[in-house]
Amino acid sequence: MHTILKVNGKTHEVDVEPRLTLVDCLRHTLGLTGTHVGCEHGVCGACTVIVDGKPARSCLMLAVQADGAQIETVESLADGDTLAPLQASFRRHHALQCGFCTPGMLMTAHALLLAEPDCDEQRIRTALSGNLCRCTGYMGIVEAVLEARAAYKAGR
Repeated sequence: MHTILKVNGKTHEVDVEPRLTLVDCLRHTLGLTGTHVGCEHGVCGACTVIVDGKPARSCLMLAVQADGAQIETVESLADGDTLAPLQASFRRHHALQCGFCTPGMLMTAHALLLAEPDCDEQRIRTALSGNLCRCTGYMGIVEAVLEARAAYKAGR
């Protein structure tokens, strides 16, 4: 099926099988490997991207369902070699260890901070509750998101 994907500000016209998931299209067709494939059941959150301003599990969405949608992946956060404030905050707070969950955590937190730059710790914990991490214990992640709020309040 002919599909138009608007990913990270660029338009891509692709022909995809109707059953191809968005995560597989991003990784294998467009070469955007920052989005990770975890459980493939929408449980772990590793594949989270932003679709039309909302976090979405790209393993549960078909590429054809995203036709015409605005999609943001973790690759959209940094400006070349310069980390985005949220990424820099993750680094400062050691909010990653193995790094597998990190893209999904970043995109979930990014969507939250865009919508609610004044969110409190409990709201951050609630928003991130659908993203699983086996390494960090979440404290560094929550602290990183709390710190990054200032950048989002200032317009990032």
